[in-house]
Amino acid sequence: MQVLEAYKPFEIQEIELTDWKQRPVKNNFFELVLIKDGEGTQCINYNDYAYEKNSMFLLPPLKCHSFTIEKPTRFVFLKFTDSFFKNANGITIDRNEWFKEASYILSNYNQLPGDIIKNELDRNYLENLIGMILQESRNYGEESINLVTSLMTSILEILIRNIKKSTYFEVPKNNSDDRITKMLTYINENIDKTELLRVENLAAVFTMSPTYVSEFFKKQINMSLREYIIKAKLKLAEIRLLNSDFTLTQIADELGFTDVSHLSKTFKRYAGTSIREFKNNGEYMLLKRGSCATARV
Repeated sequence: MQVLEAYKPFEIQEIELTDWKQRPVKNNFFELVLIKDGEGTQCINYNDYAYEKNSMFLLPPLKCHSFTIEKPTRFVFLKFTDSFFKNANGITIDRNEWFKEASYILSNYNQLPGDIIKNELDRNYLENLIGMILQESRNYGEESINLVTSLMTSILEILIRNIKKSTYFEVPKNNSDDRITKMLTYINENIDKTELLRVENLAAVFTMSPTYVSEFFKKQINMSLREYIIKAKLKLAEIRLLNSDFTLTQIADELGFTDVSHLSKTFKRYAGTSIREFKNNGEYMLLKRGSCATARV
């Protein structure tokens, strides 16, 4: 077993295993996994997906993950941590913008097993970027943090590009109208811009009448537009509560709630618990929503 550099503002680990063992770590945001060699099966919440050389998976936080190894497997785990978007060795990353992108991934990725990369050219890019990070961490350690930060940012952008191309929204399987997928993408990309989510703007963007937008949305998703937007905002609020030091005022302002009281009341109504209770027991609550018999890594 070989373990390589693990330092802030990100962690990278290369390891070869013949049997999967639970790793004593907690995902913070998400973790990209590259299969450098080997065969087996990945499991998330009872769902299985075969893996092979060059497979790439995204492990979201607070979920159960495991791998059944059929042939000795060399894994590379690339872990994004909260300090990545903070000031790292003199590099100032736009904290709000990075977290917005990370939250986009966590909120919209369907968190089922399966290869996250849909484009083979992007797969090659990621393999090269990960290889460069491994070489830098071996040879230069913390001296390379500036370069590696840039490489990690590139990886993030490629992940977002592939996720946006995926059908990761909960659209009914018998739905053939691709306008709803485009509308959901638009809503989730602009979830922090209240003015863009108004019915009048959606009508203009998708060339519908304002009276038809809400009717169309509910027919396609089996949920009202207003309820969907609120739940999408609360999902982002959950991520911020558990994985950042954003204040309630910052969260409320960013997601377009009138104030903290408005956020708290809405959260209580939809989540069935107070924000304080969720923040104290959030990991347990999220795991309970999607419980799994396999070990979480």
